[in-house]
Amino acid sequence: MSAPPHRLRPVRPGDAPAVLAAFASSPDMVRQGDVTSLPQAQEMIGWLEGPSRRGIAIVHDGATEAGRGGPGGGELVGLVGVSIEEPHRLGWFFYWLHASFRGQGVTSQAAAAVANRALRPVADGGWGLERLELGHRVNNPASGAVARAAGFVHEGTERQKFLLDGERHDVLTYGRLRSDPVPSTSELPWSR
Repeated sequence: MSAPPHRLRPVRPGDAPAVLAAFASSPDMVRQGDVTSLPQAQEMIGWLEGPSRRGIAIVHDGATEAGRGGPGGGELVGLVGVSIEEPHRLGWFFYWLHASFRGQGVTSQAAAAVANRALRPVADGGWGLERLELGHRVNNPASGAVARAAGFVHEGTERQKFLLDGERHDVLTYGRLRSDPVPSTSELPWSR
């Protein structure tokens, strides 16, 4: 049986060119931040490596420029991130994927794996969080499908939360508790 083409590992400084490529892959990536240059990609990686964040790279072992992400091969094609509020043991959850890899269930499998690990007690190899939260604009149903596949529950709607290009957008909010059922979504494997 062959190894799956996608896996997870912590984000690395050498991932900056792949982050830039992902942001250039689709106009909708602007929702994830302003990355239009290599220095901005490097800045994003630095932010992801901050003391209250975890940046988990989704890597593809068959990418055309495999190995650019550093030792262990595989190129970053997406990311699952968690901004952690330690005093409350909760995290704000987010994810994105290079446009060429969308529609294959990769983000759902990555999000399930990261959420499951984040909510496990530290004694069981997890991060010890007790709640995860996320939100997405109502006109992004694919993000909601990823959230539900990762075990998140729709908790409400924040009406007209964002002002983008002169237009107000509602945001659907989701949460997942440690006590919620673990989803049946298969997980991407982890590597170092």
